[in-house]
Amino acid sequence: MNLPDFRPQLHQAQDWVATLIAETTPEQLDRPTPCEEFDVRDLIAHVYKGTMRIEAMGKGIAAETVDFRTQELPDDLLGGFQDRVAAGRQVWADDAALSRTVTAPWGKTPGALAIGGYLTEALAHGWDLAIATGRPSEIDSTLAEAALQVAQLAIPAEGRDQMPFGEVVPCSADASPSDRFVAWMGRKVAQPAEVG
Repeated sequence: MNLPDFRPQLHQAQDWVATLIAETTPEQLDRPTPCEEFDVRDLIAHVYKGTMRIEAMGKGIAAETVDFRTQELPDDLLGGFQDRVAAGRQVWADDAALSRTVTAPWGKTPGALAIGGYLTEALAHGWDLAIATGRPSEIDSTLAEAALQVAQLAIPAEGRDQMPFGEVVPCSADASPSDRFVAWMGRKVAQPAEVG
């Protein structure tokens, strides 16, 4: 099977999230986010756990052995996130990891597709964080196109009742790749003032 390699795109997405975390102030941690179950603190904690799940899968451990959110965050939010990202990149550095079967939250899958799934998660939650903290939320068009490709294959347009995604939000035919991606992920394209 000729599997895609989404590691470079995931790295770019994680770098964008790191920039957003670096710009998040303590006063913003209690703000609501477009992901209704999370405030900013919970969202960052969830993103942390995503990086830990990536590392776990790369080591042959089921992703769900890592709780989906942490209860405490380090004082150095950025440094802690970057440490977790670096650990994950190290275990996925071998190209052979892409063809190994891993246990993702949604079941057994080739490593390459697990990485694609976490690309969509990193970008969706990066967008959530940008909106919640009033930062520019437009996702790089190349990254958004790649993530949309994965999302449309992995997440059905309908019947999402048992999934952690809202229904697809309609968007215009000439919408940007970023807007089309977040709409597929069930998010209304919003301005910062609309949140909170």
